[in-house]
Amino acid sequence: MAVDMKGKSLIEIQQLTLEEINKIFDLSAKLKDERRKGIKHHVLEGKKLGMIFSKPSTRTRVSFEVGIYELGGTGLFFNQNDMQLKKSESVSDTAKVLSRYLDGIMIRTFDHQDVIDLATYGTIPVINGLTDLHHPCQVLADLFTVLEYKKTLKGLKLAYIGDGNNMAHSLLQGCSKVGMDISIASPSGYKPLEKVVAESKENAKLTGCKVEILDDPIAAVKDADVVYTDVWASMGQEKEAEERRKKFMKYQVNPELVKHAKDDYIFMHCLPAHRGDEVVNEVADSANSVIFDEAENRLHVQKAIMALVM
Repeated sequence: MAVDMKGKSLIEIQQLTLEEINKIFDLSAKLKDERRKGIKHHVLEGKKLGMIFSKPSTRTRVSFEVGIYELGGTGLFFNQNDMQLKKSESVSDTAKVLSRYLDGIMIRTFDHQDVIDLATYGTIPVINGLTDLHHPCQVLADLFTVLEYKKTLKGLKLAYIGDGNNMAHSLLQGCSKVGMDISIASPSGYKPLEKVVAESKENAKLTGCKVEILDDPIAAVKDADVVYTDVWASMGQEKEAEERRKKFMKYQVNPELVKHAKDDYIFMHCLPAHRGDEVVNEVADSANSVIFDEAENRLHVQKAIMALVM
């Protein structure tokens, strides 16, 4: 049966079926290949994407803005000062108004409920560009990158070392949906949410993979095909940075740690990287690192998502 995603919002990976994930990957590969050949795809000609940014970003803004342009559409950028969202107008009213003007919304914000409310009260697809709870577009690009390098996802092992944050949550959902083992090592008090862990373990029962939440980074990295990390203090947590640095230093991804992974492991980071904290240059710039291919793939995967839902 053909998979039709038209009109569907992407709030978190948990709501996607494996068939939908594979459809995104297939279209991403096609669009990437044909972009390199100079073949243009104006499948969204005349379509308008509203891009709402409560949190600034290099990769999210540029990849979505270039992506909608390359698909023939127009991107409209709004920062938090450009809108009355949650200041003098409710999210529900904003959603209803924007649905009269636009064909899709991408939002990068703090509160995950904002994405849910936009999708609930609006009549156009909403794409989660990041919230404090989930980062689905990044993880779909990550898994697509692993697929490019390893030619498969099922049966591989990904080790995530660091804060049990939005990246950890989306990686848990994504890996368990596609049948990848995932081991997360985080210090006490910084583990991923138990609700997301429980959902992922249920996914894993269906796909035959393993979900582990550990304290020991060496145990997590053992025999990993992919080693992944993220910043220790995300945007909005700057005041905690020094305290977090002390607690996370034993979770640094360095040559001593990655020697426990498979020889042909790939290193991933969603960027921006705080080099010398969560990862050192010897790993980030090594032959095993794929961080810039991973960053490029945000463009191709998000183009596929927009093409499918808009």
